[in-house]
Formats: sequence, structure tokens, C-alpha cells
Amino acid sequence: MNLLVDSPLQSVEHAVIWLLIGFSVVTWGLALIKGIQFARQRHRDRKFQKLFWSATSLDSAAELGHGQAGAVAHLAQAGFAAIQVQDGQPSDLSQAINHQDRLERALRQQIQRERRSLESGLAVLASIGSTSPFIGLFGTVWGIMEALKGISAAGNASLETVAGPIGAALVATGVGIAVAVPAVLVYNYFLRRLKLTAADLDDFAHDFYSLAQKSAFKVLVHPGARKPQQAQNVKEAI
Repeated sequence: MNLLVDSPLQSVEHAVIWLLIGFSVVTWGLALIKGIQFARQRHRDRKFQKLFWSATSLDSAAELGHGQAGAVAHLAQAGFAAIQVQDGQPSDLSQAINHQDRLERALRQQIQRERRSLESGLAVLASIGSTSPFIGLFGTVWGIMEALKGISAAGNASLETVAGPIGAALVATGVGIAVAVPAVLVYNYFLRRLKLTAADLDDFAHDFYSLAQKSAFKVLVHPGARKPQQAQNVKEAI
């Protein structure tokens, strides 16, 4: 039996189990982080939308939206930056078409940026959920192999001798499944939250586009009122 205890398998089994424990810690850590991220964003989006729809016009909504945080607020800010014009700037038909194209690109690009932000960490959860059972199975197969070698060298094939090492080897598979199930559940939960948020962003983008269309795809701002961040958004939209 000392041969089994001192076998190189034990170190491999332990390494596999500790790796799976590490995966479990990462899973629950990401679950906490993503939960806080989605909850905070939902609160910010509700707050901004309440402020946005309480505005009397698109111009006043642009002023109220300064400094607001959240995915919807960022989307609105990108849209305002794409269609805002200075007082006295000519607004002929070519300018309206140009602003329309810029608005479509700005909204689409901002939605993609918000999706990428919300998707961060989900690939890790998907990888943990899909690979953990196989890693645990690897530890079990390796353990059974080494256990059988040890039993053969000991020359004792009784049930008590066989059951102990093989039962210990099966622990790795159990741990792998225990790690994979929460990872898959957490991944599916936040993937659904991501799809719902993306749908809300699409809905707001359509509403914003309709409002901008009624105002000829332009929002008037006073000279010097333009924020540095808005100027950067205009450059990105162009």
C-alpha cells in the first residue's frame, strides 16, 4: 500500500483536484463580479431612461444626459455626439444625410462596445463548464491506471485492495462535475441577461433614431459646450 501512496499518480491527482478547485473559485468570483456589474448597469439604465424620457425635447435631453453612466447613457451620448451641430452651422440636405449615416454607425458601434464589456468573463465560464468534466475524467483515468499498476505490483487483488485506490481515483471526476455544473448555470444565466440587455439597447437605439429623424438628425449646442469625450466620440463615429 505504501507503493500506492507514494505513487506519482497521487501528485497528478492532487494537481487535477487543485486545478478544479481553482476553477471553482474563478467561477464564483466571476459570478459575483458579473452579478454586481449587471445589477449596477440595470440601475443606471433605469435612472437614465427615466431622466431621458422626462426631457421636453431632444436638445434638452442632450443637456440632461451629460455625465450619466450606464450602457443606455453611453449609447445616447454616442448618438448625441454624432448629430450635434454648433449654432450657426449650415444645415442643408447633405448635412442631414451625413448626420443620419453617422448616427447609424455611432449607435451600432456603441452597442457593440457595450456588448463586449458585458461579455467579458463569459468565455472563461464557458471554458470552465465545458472542460472541467474532462479534466476530472483525466485525473480519474490516470488514477485508475496507476492504482492497477500498484495492485499488480503488490500481488493482492482482493476487493479491499482494489476498492480503495479506484474509489479515490473517482473523486477527480466527481469534483470535475461539481465544478462544471455551477459554471454552466452561471454562464447561461448571464448570457440570457446579456441578450436581454442587448435587446433593450436595440430598442432604445431605434427610439433614439426615430427622435433624431424628427429633428432632422441634428441637435443644437452652443459654442464651447461640447465635452472632450463627445468630441472623441464624434471622431470615432466618423
